[in-house]
Amino acid sequence: MSGISLSRRQMLAALAAAGLSPAFYRSAALAQGGKVLKVRSYADIQNLDPAFRKGAPEDDVMRNIFVGLADMTPGDTWKWRLDAATKLEQTDATHIDFTLMDGLVWSDGHGPVTADDVKFSFERMADPKLDSPYKGDWEVLDHVEVKDDKSGTIVLKAPFPPLWNVGLVFGSGKIVSRKAVEAMGGRFDTKPPAQSGRYLLKEWQPKQRVVLARNPDWKGEAPYFDEIHVIPIEDAKTAELGLEAGDIDYTWVEASSIPRFKKTPPKGGKLAVKPSLAYVWLGMNVEAAPFDKLEVRQAVQKAIDVPSVLEAAYFGAAEPATGIIAPGLIGHREKTLYSYDLDAARELLKKAGLESGFECTLSILNTTEFTSAAQAVQANLAEIGITVTIQQYDSGTFWSLGDQKSGDSWKKVQLIINRFSMQPDPSFATDWFTPEQIGVWNWERWNSPEFGELNKKAKIELDTQKRNDMYVRMQDLMDESGAYVFLTHGAVGVCYSDKIDPALMPNGNPIFHGFKATA
Repeated sequence: MSGISLSRRQMLAALAAAGLSPAFYRSAALAQGGKVLKVRSYADIQNLDPAFRKGAPEDDVMRNIFVGLADMTPGDTWKWRLDAATKLEQTDATHIDFTLMDGLVWSDGHGPVTADDVKFSFERMADPKLDSPYKGDWEVLDHVEVKDDKSGTIVLKAPFPPLWNVGLVFGSGKIVSRKAVEAMGGRFDTKPPAQSGRYLLKEWQPKQRVVLARNPDWKGEAPYFDEIHVIPIEDAKTAELGLEAGDIDYTWVEASSIPRFKKTPPKGGKLAVKPSLAYVWLGMNVEAAPFDKLEVRQAVQKAIDVPSVLEAAYFGAAEPATGIIAPGLIGHREKTLYSYDLDAARELLKKAGLESGFECTLSILNTTEFTSAAQAVQANLAEIGITVTIQQYDSGTFWSLGDQKSGDSWKKVQLIINRFSMQPDPSFATDWFTPEQIGVWNWERWNSPEFGELNKKAKIELDTQKRNDMYVRMQDLMDESGAYVFLTHGAVGVCYSDKIDPALMPNGNPIFHGFKATA
């Protein structure tokens, strides 16, 4: 194999450009002789409470410090496996029996993990008073019946197909300690009051690293690595350099890098390419002038040449999206309701009284991929007289832009390019665009009661074709709103050291506690 050889000086320069201190390099270098796994995250953690997590970086950490009844199985097929449960069985359409494994205990003296903790965790997620952004994952939960210390029954109000692909197996299914969380006032942030997973949160240096250390009280199969160091590196190119220099063991790479690594794998590393479920889109805040006019939004839809945007950002490695639901999932559409048409776009602006154009801002996460996409969008919109100023943000600021609880920044958002990670059920794509999510994750502030009702009905529909039709209609409504231009699902390229055997889900998402060294 051949690759880029970096000196220590070059590596430090690259890290500094990404906003990382030399402490990252030193900690990585010191780890070389021990059983330490060094992995890249695209952003720092912001909240480790399962009910208030921000995204994939928290999910990746929570999977190691908490347990659920079930978890996803690594491999090329989406299927679940037991985690903290020795039994998890759906006895009828609305009842699921469970039994916890022996020996599960909470850290910090909070005693054994019990069925009452399961009851507290799941009912807490669904509690409207808590107002978790993820309450939809458990919205048909009636209650959890506790039979004894280790067993109980999940009782649903209605059948709920997404539960097995989303609610039970990802962040919303993580179990927290009733005793510890209630002592904290009912919620927590980056300092979990009690942990029960294969690892414990040992150290967090904001914007530097998260250190997870093996849990000495874990009674299940022991993980291979003594510690996992999670390094937040926002720029994928910098992470690629770190992998090639041997300073991290795992990262995903930009889609534009996949052809290069296919031809010449990274030095000392391997490439795996996985189908992506995530979705990238350009959104418009329907409450921010002039995007409060439907004609303006429709003009933007027709003025953006999606293939040219993808060529700029992904160098031909990503296909155009037809919506927010990826190929292979229920509800995937064949095409959008709008199409590229500059003349029609100009007519729409004229109808809106803006034939001379206008100025606006485009907010993006400060990465190479999104910068390239934004520049292409900027050029596209200039063709119809719209002058776009690109505003770049680091991850901490970007992910709070549309959150009303974080301040008034949402009022200034006009255009935004965004990417949401995904789980293998269409409900996890649509949940974030309901009226209830305005000011939370619905940054376009689009209010469609029909969309919201369909979202609720589709979750409990057992007929696959009817469920498919509902999700197609929901994406049609997004098109008709004019507030969305669907770009791509991307392509997932994962690079890792040839000295490790990674545990990856079908879309490349990592299960870090399953990583091992190669034989």
